[in-house]
Amino acid sequence: MYLSLNQYLRSVFGERVQKISLDAGFTCPNRDGTKGRGGCIYCDAKGSGTGAYESGKDIAEQMKAGINWAGRRYGARKFIAYFQSFSNTYGPLDRLEDIYTQALVGSEVVGLSIGTRPDCVDKDRLELISHIGEGRMVWMEYGLQSASDATLARINRKHTVSDFIRAVEISKEYGLMTCAHIIFGLPDEGRSEMEDTVRLLAGLKVDGVKFHHQYIVENTELNRLYRAGKYRPITQQDYVEMVAWALANLPKGTVIQRLTGDPPMNLLVAPDWSFDKIQTIAMIRNMIKNI
Repeated sequence: MYLSLNQYLRSVFGERVQKISLDAGFTCPNRDGTKGRGGCIYCDAKGSGTGAYESGKDIAEQMKAGINWAGRRYGARKFIAYFQSFSNTYGPLDRLEDIYTQALVGSEVVGLSIGTRPDCVDKDRLELISHIGEGRMVWMEYGLQSASDATLARINRKHTVSDFIRAVEISKEYGLMTCAHIIFGLPDEGRSEMEDTVRLLAGLKVDGVKFHHQYIVENTELNRLYRAGKYRPITQQDYVEMVAWALANLPKGTVIQRLTGDPPMNLLVAPDWSFDKIQTIAMIRNMIKNI
């Protein structure tokens, strides 16, 4: 099988640990004009934003509310603060220090997980994160998406594979765990390109991986390509086979934080199988047994 995040956290902490998603109101250099405008071709205006920041809740408030909810819903007593929305290292150091510190509201917060772009970190930022997270489990979640620079240019990522490799290497220097986000089914990528992405992660020995399928949502450039007949999404079967192959070819002990994406269903255009996450995961697990 594979090592899920839940299994891994239970092995370390001896009980369930719940991630609490936080929105600090960040943007990214591919949106504010530093590198580009509009973001990646598959990203809508909200990106992965939760809207919590716009509602006026600061990080400490969001964290406390999330802890209360997860405690009631799952009986969880330990938590990881997860900065999810946009690029959460893209800001001045003093602001980063403030928001990360706010998230650590008590001893029950045993970890910190920071989602960002690989071109938005440097030694100063990672040293700060290492210092603030001392004594806690700290994950850096980097959006790679593909190990092909041609693909990254095609989807308007505005960073390179080398940026990702450098980010992982520096993170390891500071004792931070690394999780790579990758997407199967990107425009004009075939099996060989997707396998190359997995081989890169295996060679770098990243600590964790999140798999996503390329889905299409309203108000994106990818949707325009899809409507024009210039993009066809990956089939459920091909995605299942690709994830199963990846799981068999990643190093043993790699923490699998996600098996498939979670599109905003009210905005989803295609593929229809995105609506059935449970079936997709079941198909992956069944295929793993036969490898």
